[in-house]
Amino acid sequence: MKWRWNRKRRTQKGFGGAEAPESRVLRHWGLQGVAWWPWLRRSPVAVDLLAWWGHGEAYRALVGEDAYRERGRELLSRASPRDCAAAGMGCERRIDRACRTPEICALEPAAPARREGPMPGACSGFYGDTWLRVRFSPDDRHRAVSCREDEKWASRLWVDGVQVEAEVALDFGGYWLGNRFYVVQAMGPHDHPMQSWGPGGGAIASLLIHDIDRGASHLLVPEDTEAWTDPLVVLTGDELRVYADRAAHDADEPGRVLRLGEAVVDDGTEPGTDGY
Repeated sequence: MKWRWNRKRRTQKGFGGAEAPESRVLRHWGLQGVAWWPWLRRSPVAVDLLAWWGHGEAYRALVGEDAYRERGRELLSRASPRDCAAAGMGCERRIDRACRTPEICALEPAAPARREGPMPGACSGFYGDTWLRVRFSPDDRHRAVSCREDEKWASRLWVDGVQVEAEVALDFGGYWLGNRFYVVQAMGPHDHPMQSWGPGGGAIASLLIHDIDRGASHLLVPEDTEAWTDPLVVLTGDELRVYADRAAHDADEPGRVLRLGEAVVDDGTEPGTDGY
């Protein structure tokens, strides 16, 4: 019998012994890599995120949990929304699974805005299980990364890669006000007359406002007469309006009004207002 040793092996897409590129991507990176292949070829950060998130158990086994999380925070501080979607992280629409509409979400965003669902540019927020969250400003230029600490309800916060220092524990996540302010609830004062404690923390909360323009944070602490059970802030014109809870917001009854200016001003303001 005559063997044809030098016959070239037939591959999926023809002859020559070279595996088809799409087949190689599928074999190494799965359907996620194939779906986001055009974007992954454009973004090195997306490739790094895909390797980090898609091979998390292998990373943890090699470097340990702390180093794995540190690497994730560093990557997310340089990532874009489409990088996170390409990596397969959970998004604002479904935090428990990867993006199902790359043909839409991988497109260029039409205009700066908060995005949720199948929209060009991908969602404005992404999740890494229950311990990691990243939220992008409406113009996608700034990133707020929250990391929940092990066995604690409190979290740490990084904005544009720099940790936000706070003397109190911060809640997990927050929200952007335009492209300048990031707001997150914080632990309220222990000695507040209406304070009580439960599994989720205190009933009375404070607020941390991080100012991108100044690179500084301002902690708002409720007075003894202020029942800040679910405080929130709304940006209206040149004012930050602080509400004690959702009911106060719906009734448009702000407890404080912070006026935007060049610096915090304590003199010359009307009662119930602050300069900012």
